[in-house]
Amino acid sequence: MESKFFSAWRDMATFSAEEPQLEALVDDDGVKVVLAGFMPGQSIPPHPESRGVFTILEGSGWMTIAEERMAVKAGAVAIVPEGVLRGFEAETQMVVMATRIAS
Repeated sequence: MESKFFSAWRDMATFSAEEPQLEALVDDDGVKVVLAGFMPGQSIPPHPESRGVFTILEGSGWMTIAEERMAVKAGAVAIVPEGVLRGFEAETQMVVMATRIAS
């Protein structure tokens, strides 16, 4: 994987009234980094995935991990093992940086 530098994530986050928008920053060597832009009320239903680190960069809403639904806001970080359900619901405009690591 080659080095990458992003000086302003806000310039890369996108939003749509129809559905959350995913912008891939990296997809290489088993590592995928995505910015997910949510408008209020949008969600990604809980689903299993590879290991992941999720950082709320902006906004607030809810994150589901396994069977637990918890309030999240800018600054929150979640580390989720492989195969565990995870999902998001935005209350405000929200941006999540998701880093997925394949086994």
